Amino acid sequence: MRRNMICHDLARPPWVLGSLENVVRTRVKFCGLVESADLDCAVRLGVDAIGFVLWPRSPRALTVEQAAALRRRLPSWVLAVGLVVNARPVEIADAVSGIGLDVVQFHGDETPQECGLSPIAWWRAVRMRSANDLAQALGHYPQAEALVLDAFSDAYGGSGHSFDWNWVRGDPESAAKGSGPARILSGGLHGGNVREAIDKVRPDWVDVSSGIEVEGAPRRKSESRMQDFMSQVRAADCAADCAVPLGSQQIALSDD
Repeated sequence: MRRNMICHDLARPPWVLGSLENVVRTRVKFCGLVESADLDCAVRLGVDAIGFVLWPRSPRALTVEQAAALRRRLPSWVLAVGLVVNARPVEIADAVSGIGLDVVQFHGDETPQECGLSPIAWWRAVRMRSANDLAQALGHYPQAEALVLDAFSDAYGGSGHSFDWNWVRGDPESAAKGSGPARILSGGLHGGNVREAIDKVRPDWVDVSSGIEVEGAPRRKSESRMQDFMSQVRAADCAADCAVPLGSQQIALSDD
């Protein structure tokens, strides 16, 4: 059986594929998962990360014990991300060890110094309300592994609304170089707009929660909406890759 395998350059960020710097695959994070069946479906669809909400006031909140049970269902190639809001360092440490988190996502008023106390890699949410916010966040949080770009809201956690994507409009060349924190586009994404969002912003990741939920049920995800979202992300990536000349991608062929 002939098998096609994309060769990954481990010196580059994992979302950059092939030997040419403008060949990109957008990574996907599903956030706010609560039910094991929804998590299993997300894994089957090829999601790259699962977000567990550890803020007690969220309608999607999980305890450490609940998140740990879900985390044990994840394969090694899917990241477990814990979303926290103004949690104490000891609470974060307990969640990291108790759940087995790969990443802490800060979504409150945490300072760069407080984020830096995380025992593992961390992402910082940026509540966007102007075109200057991204540059300011890059200056304040240069040690973040990624910045999660969401619409401004007075409430903590994800807003469920989009912001002006022109504020963070990117180009494939600068995104693929991987300088500074990765950029995760969030806020108001769903299967009907994620392709346009990727085309405009060229983010490293997209992050979705309410856009894949069952209507009126924040603790349940819709299998059809999850599938549609993933299909649209792959379609956006395919459209971008079609602009790359034939033979520019590094492909290894092996016969079994």
